[in-house]
Parts: sequence; structure tokens; C-alpha cells
Amino acid sequence: MGKQMSRSSYDKLVLELDDLKINKRKEVAERLKVARSYGDLSENAEYDEAKNEQAILEAKISELQHTIDNAEVIEDSNISVDEIGMGSIIKIRKVGTKKTETFTIVGTNHVDVRNHMISDESPIGKAAMKKKVGDTFIVEAPVGELRFEVVEISK
Repeated sequence: MGKQMSRSSYDKLVLELDDLKINKRKEVAERLKVARSYGDLSENAEYDEAKNEQAILEAKISELQHTIDNAEVIEDSNISVDEIGMGSIIKIRKVGTKKTETFTIVGTNHVDVRNHMISDESPIGKAAMKKKVGDTFIVEAPVGELRFEVVEISK
């Protein structure tokens, strides 16, 4: 089974892949051409660097292609508000406090902690999966166990 991701995450990956295939490949090919024009390839640092960059680029392209080919896209209309899953926006409260925090569960490629977008593989994301409003879950943290209650699930 492929990696679950929201439609917007999937679309972002497709755009990134296109950019790499179209623009980045062209840039790297151009650098190789320029580097080749410097002559002797055996002591040509620019050429080696450009070749290396090309190899890294191709690896990234094939990794992205693999992710896209195997993705299981969760359409927004299929994001459940009954239980936490990929694409859910969750409001949780640390048990024993009044403070709530809101997070969006996203695929690992789109984690953005500053904007409260956490991965389904992060400690909170993993522990919250499949929970419903009113459920509590435990997150193992360096300071010990943290208990959270699910306050709200939206999309």
C-alpha cells in the first residue's frame, strides 16, 4: 500500500517533480556543457561537481516519481471528521491544562512545524491517528508520558 496523502500534498509533489524534470535537468545539463568546454575532464572540478549534482538530481526525481506512483490520495471529501487521519485538522488539549493546540496531519514531505503541520509519523501524529473526539492518547516524550485529549476534528 502506498503512502496516504491529501490531494493538495499530492499536487505539490507533482509540481515539484515537473520542476525538477523540466527546469533543474536543463540547468544541470547546461552546467555540464559549460564544464565540458573547459577541456581536460580528468582534472575538471566543475565537471565532477556538475556530474555529482546530476546524479543527486536523478535520484531525487526517481524517489519523487516512486512516491507519486505509489501515493494513495485521500480526497478532501474523504477526510473524516469522525476520526483522525491523513489531512485532519485536530485540536488537542494536554490533559490537566486549559491550553489547546491545533495541528494538521500531513505526509512527511509537507511537514511544516512552524505552521502546525505535523507528520502522521511524528510522535503526536502517530499517537492521534484513528482517535475520535473525546478520546485521550499518550505521547512518549523525553520528559515522560504526555496525555492529550482530542477536542475537535475538522478538515
